[in-house]
Amino acid sequence: CRLGILVVRHLKRLERVILGYLEVPDGPEEEARLGILETLQCTIEHAWPRMPCRLPVLLKALLRLLWDVHTDPGPTPEPVRAALLQRATQCLILLDHCSRGQVKVLLEGVYSSCEEHRVRECIRKVQEST
Repeated sequence: CRLGILVVRHLKRLERVILGYLEVPDGPEEEARLGILETLQCTIEHAWPRMPCRLPVLLKALLRLLWDVHTDPGPTPEPVRAALLQRATQCLILLDHCSRGQVKVLLEGVYSSCEEHRVRECIRKVQEST
């Protein structure tokens, strides 16, 4: 994230790009989605005061990504799946920090109704983060 805080100038456009990449699998190695999760992480770190208003959209996209990665029967190797889940979880933790715990509150219902072990594990990590 070379732009640093200047990323705020481009946040609306960048958000659209990030959401687009998160929605579409890009082959077994998932290089684009791993890269865009890293971009999202840097963006949250540098533009954290502007993140709470983007929380609903980003939270929905990250939860969908967790679900898709877990349920996709495709040829993605296990280490790549684990990396996607880990980076998405890290983004959720950062979002929770900059929204003063709102993500934890919103995820309570998801955790109690979700039966998929790996997705629950990611949510648990967010809920236990400090």
